[in-house]
Amino acid sequence: MPEPVTKPAPRHMRSRALRALQAFFRLEAAGGMMLIAAATLALVLANSPLQPMYAGWRDLPLPAAFLGLHLPASPLHWINDGLMAVFFLLVALEIKREMVSGQLSGRNSVLLPLVCAFGGMAVPGILYLTLVGSDSAARAGWAIPTATDIAFSLGVLALLGSRVSNSLRLLLSTIAIADDLGAILIIAFFYAGQLSWLALACAVCTWLTMLALNRLGIRAVAPYLLLGVVMWICMLQSGVHATLAGVVTGMMIPHRDDGDEVASGTPLESLEHALHPWVAYAILPLFAFANAGLAMDGMHAGDLLHGIPLAVIAGLAIGKPVGICAGALICHLSRIAKLPAGVSLRALPGLGMLCGIGFTMSLFIASLAFGADHARFDGAVLGVLCGSLLSALLGLAWLRLVAKPADQ
Repeated sequence: MPEPVTKPAPRHMRSRALRALQAFFRLEAAGGMMLIAAATLALVLANSPLQPMYAGWRDLPLPAAFLGLHLPASPLHWINDGLMAVFFLLVALEIKREMVSGQLSGRNSVLLPLVCAFGGMAVPGILYLTLVGSDSAARAGWAIPTATDIAFSLGVLALLGSRVSNSLRLLLSTIAIADDLGAILIIAFFYAGQLSWLALACAVCTWLTMLALNRLGIRAVAPYLLLGVVMWICMLQSGVHATLAGVVTGMMIPHRDDGDEVASGTPLESLEHALHPWVAYAILPLFAFANAGLAMDGMHAGDLLHGIPLAVIAGLAIGKPVGICAGALICHLSRIAKLPAGVSLRALPGLGMLCGIGFTMSLFIASLAFGADHARFDGAVLGVLCGSLLSALLGLAWLRLVAKPADQ
């Protein structure tokens, strides 16, 4: 990205970033409760007499062609391909803010969450592939248990109140943000369809235009967003998932500081502040409502003990905490990075368990991995729901046991 990220941010920028992060904690925690409510409502409707109405709304055929362009063909596709691009835009803004002026802006602060995030993605992926065995179609879902849902995990962490320190919340959120960066790379490299080089060339030209605006110091957000819509259309035609247009656009939004302590902050901070409530309270709950409606008819408890559901559950509930704890211990024992003040070794397993709440990104990757393969997708959804719930309960119980209000 254009703004340098290798030097520590000025003190006033870091102070402003800390205030933004505190607001982020509050909003994400409340958004996590909305996610739970939306997913619960979807499950209730999908297993009630209203199931035909729910499924009919989700899969309602819509005009999918306009001026020769291929557009999403149902409300479900508009949510997953369109609204989720706005979610990825917000994710990119959060990542860039943290890299330029926040907790990921210096080597000492970035190394621990990056190593933890890497371990928390590698171990679940390997465990998933081990458990599904030679089923080549099922192996496409290896990345499903590698994700962490920031809103859901912070929402659960909020239930502990003063028992957990702000340092623990901060470490969890930075691991999850690094996790999101890894998920973006996985989607870009492993879940692309058949490529249209012409559409990709148009997307690259759009990105170069954004880059030129950034280099010229254009701080108005509107030109970047308009070009982002153009890039989304190009990505939609290209075979690369359209939501990545949100990532590219977010990385191009200016986050320069001119030394002035204006209330509105930088263009990136202003856009992030404007988007965050819409994403937390509308887009993500709508995504959960559209994707978590798993019909349980014909399913049995034994379905959790084999195949995709077992692999996803094990990846989230076992692989995540093992990978994250291993990464943290490597950093701690080798002294390449220290645990933050207020985060003890005994709290690490609980933090790792909460990072096993995959939900939003896990469901999204499942939709990319299995597409129209409804049987495998339903198995993945079952695994994500059960694995995320198990991780939440285990993490909550562990931290309640080891954390004390005096740790604050």
